[in-house]
Amino acid sequence: MHDSTPLSSLSFLPEYVEHCTTPELLALLAQASVLDPVEQAAAFGRWWFHPGSEEMVLSMAAATLLGVQAGWHASPASSFNRVLLEDMRQGYGFLQSVDARRTSLEWECRIFIEGSGLRWLRLTSIARAHTHELCEGILTDITAAKHAAMRERLSFESTRLFVGADSIDSAVTKVIQLVCQNLGWDWGAYWAVETDSQGERKLSLQNYWHAQQESLTMFTQDSQAMQVRPGTGLVGQVWQQGEPRWVENMDGDEDFLRNQSASRCQLRSGYIFPVAYITDEGERHCPGVLEFYSHLTRQSEAQLPTLSATIGALIAQTAQRLEQQETIRLLAQIDGLTELANRSHFYQILDSTCKRSAVNGAVFGLIFIDLDRFKPVNDAFGHEAGNVVLRGFSQRLQALAIPGKLVGRLGGDEFAILYQPDGSETLFNEQLDRLVKQVLHAAQLPFMFNGHELAVSASIGISIYPDNGLTGPELLRSADTAMYRIKKNGRNAVSYFASSTSYTLAVQQSDLAQRLTMEAELHQAIADDDLYLEYQPIFAGNGQIHAIEALIRWRRANGDIVRPDIFIPIAEESRLIIQIGNWVVHRACHDLARLHRSGFENLKVHVNMAASEFTSSTLPDELRAIVDKSGIKPHHLCLELTESMLMQQPDHVIPIMSMLRRMGFGISLDDFGMGYSSLAHLKNLPISSMKIDRSFIMGLPQQSEDRAIVRTIIELGRNLHLNVIAEGVETDNQLAFLRQFGDTLIQGFVLSRPLHVDDLIRVYGAELDLPVTTNR
Repeated sequence: MHDSTPLSSLSFLPEYVEHCTTPELLALLAQASVLDPVEQAAAFGRWWFHPGSEEMVLSMAAATLLGVQAGWHASPASSFNRVLLEDMRQGYGFLQSVDARRTSLEWECRIFIEGSGLRWLRLTSIARAHTHELCEGILTDITAAKHAAMRERLSFESTRLFVGADSIDSAVTKVIQLVCQNLGWDWGAYWAVETDSQGERKLSLQNYWHAQQESLTMFTQDSQAMQVRPGTGLVGQVWQQGEPRWVENMDGDEDFLRNQSASRCQLRSGYIFPVAYITDEGERHCPGVLEFYSHLTRQSEAQLPTLSATIGALIAQTAQRLEQQETIRLLAQIDGLTELANRSHFYQILDSTCKRSAVNGAVFGLIFIDLDRFKPVNDAFGHEAGNVVLRGFSQRLQALAIPGKLVGRLGGDEFAILYQPDGSETLFNEQLDRLVKQVLHAAQLPFMFNGHELAVSASIGISIYPDNGLTGPELLRSADTAMYRIKKNGRNAVSYFASSTSYTLAVQQSDLAQRLTMEAELHQAIADDDLYLEYQPIFAGNGQIHAIEALIRWRRANGDIVRPDIFIPIAEESRLIIQIGNWVVHRACHDLARLHRSGFENLKVHVNMAASEFTSSTLPDELRAIVDKSGIKPHHLCLELTESMLMQQPDHVIPIMSMLRRMGFGISLDDFGMGYSSLAHLKNLPISSMKIDRSFIMGLPQQSEDRAIVRTIIELGRNLHLNVIAEGVETDNQLAFLRQFGDTLIQGFVLSRPLHVDDLIRVYGAELDLPVTTNR
């Protein structure tokens, strides 16, 4: 590489004449020897290149930017000896292109100057005439623009990664890679805090990324072999003190524990900073530390310190969000009283087991358990005594020393055990019989409550996959049928479902006949207008009515009321649900318009929707036509759908939801918390509100698990800017607990039962000083 000779005055020109072979370049030497005030003011430099001889002349400003001497250079290598090697390869191609083409071209490169750090420069050629052999151009420093673009790109990509992350590990590794590639670091890692078996906290390498260099792989291996105690080494000090640290000489810094390894890898400098966030209680929580290292001296020009707080907060907040989601998911699977799998989670596992067994041909049993004489215990000693029995029986079931069982509480005094054989299937019947006998014995042992012995027993029904059903509901019906056979024949015994018995056949035929009869009656009820709506108010924290929920009712001609949980499933099976749903929306919008005219001007109505309705692409236009005809606005109508319905066909349902939201309709997620699979998708759902399932409200405020779930859901809704509705609020204690969260909406018997629209106006119209009317 040829060192250029300084050119400070015209007296040195003869020396250049001795070396310079190009007259054109020689003529420029005088111009290059003087600092051009225009270049200085505009922060650029000029350069000239002769393709034939590969000689260059740099102005004083250009030479300063490149960190070399001004004037004549015998080759591009002499002019660009500070440019990083990988960029210089592109530089030779740039100079060749400048010679071959007559248009303006650009080349961006990085230079490293000790004390100034890494800089970005741009060389731009000036288009030349065909007859002019000399190439020329300007040189500008674009470091500030590059840094700004890097920071913006890094912030955007980091935010995108963490907002959509389903696990912390994958997101952290990608962000480390982004920092290294965008900000010029060679090696980066995340150290996470772990607690060992003795309860001592240590930091260990959890995620890392580095460039493709074998020596850096050695540094990674040394780092992975370490565990750092808080306060030990730079990593431990940063975690303990919560303050970032520079390491300017990794080889000579005594606090840097991997200095020998760093020396072998030729790593020189680094930056270490904590990953931390402030909890809701105002406490600082630091789950780990990030560190980045470079082969260069980086402190004076590094951009990482300005971004470290943002990156650390993103990682910490993502860790906190994932922990909260995991807490909700786990709590949503557990029955608060017994700590067994709850009904929803048990059904999900049962369905999954059926699907797996259909593939691998496995056999398993379902044990359905109903406690005998449980109601007299509740009646005689109160619900607390009943809870003692339920908790005690649950603990006994869990303690049964037979592998392959999952115990769940289905509700009330009903339990179930999913039993998969351990080992040979030839022993399945023997193992199942032994398990069932242990369950009977567990129920027969007395329970103690305030000095009293409480005696119960169990009626047990058993179904076997695949003989007694291929799906979860089929197996449950079979086991339930077998259990009721015991209930009718003395209790405290076991019955296997026998599909060939005349008894079972008669039960199945009877169920089918009842369904067909009710379906025919439901057809007639629609024709005779025997269906009607009642409305349950939803109250805001200030006690004002915020909205009403439309609840369908069916009164038979003889005056009997048929419960919705009986006729709605039949309507769904027979497709009558579409016709019923259309009638409900029309009637609810008609009644809401009447309420608006009666003074309830901003009132909204919630209407439950069936899955088959939400998959219709014509639904948005149909609903728009209904609200227009009724004279209300789309935002006055809120459509409710359940988590389970959404998770069945998300690809069909979500696009319809998005279209409805754009039109102004509200959408509420009903029974939130019962379908935990939707948690990962919640941030993408176009909803305006969500309802906390009543099963979590029932345990308030006594059950700590229910309190935790409710608080978390309310906080989640608040952070997502959603209205949160607590449904099924039936006691003053439940109401008092919920009212401490001022923005939570309340629905339940404690404030109001469902009312006919006339009664709604009569009861709550007085608060608005409205005239009483009964016009329909």
